Amino acid sequence: MNSRPTLDSGISADEFKTHYWLLEELVAFCKLHGIKSSGGKLDITARIEKYLRTGSVSSNKISVKKPTSKFNWANEPLTLQTTITDNYKNSENVRAFFKNQIGEHFKFNTEFMNWMKANTGKNLSDAAEAWNQIRLKQKSPDYTPEIAPQFEYNKYIRDLLTDNPGLTIKEAIACWKEKRSLPIPKKYDKEDLRFIL
Repeated sequence: MNSRPTLDSGISADEFKTHYWLLEELVAFCKLHGIKSSGGKLDITARIEKYLRTGSVSSNKISVKKPTSKFNWANEPLTLQTTITDNYKNSENVRAFFKNQIGEHFKFNTEFMNWMKANTGKNLSDAAEAWNQIRLKQKSPDYTPEIAPQFEYNKYIRDLLTDNPGLTIKEAIACWKEKRSLPIPKKYDKEDLRFIL
């Protein structure tokens, strides 16, 4: 097994990018060097890469557009005509509304939550229809949910097991552990089976 370099300010940005780092390692590096450590793994990785390339820390001031709506999604009565506002939040009130409209099987899912955020100005009737369309798509036998890029481990394991249904999860994890230790992309490749054969 190849050993990774230590994550410190002496590592080059290019070498940093070739290795897999745990979120805890990235956050610790950020705190040590005064780099903003909040946000997703991809954001933190980009900040560290910039620091390693330039030696400078961003001002960390990001202008965020504040919602203009004061609608209270947690307490306001909801109807099918309620307009989705720019301050939409999932809440028990919203969950209860959709369970009443769609049925007890209603559950929030990532695709629906993204739809809600992207469709300010539409109404909850449109949202209920969108949820039903998403559910139909997800029930299709050939549906595979997308795994966000920051979840390299999950994507690797799923891709390996899909390509090799006879392998166990333990074998898949063993492949991942070997792969992540190497300075190569962390995407599944048929050649990775060499790690366990």
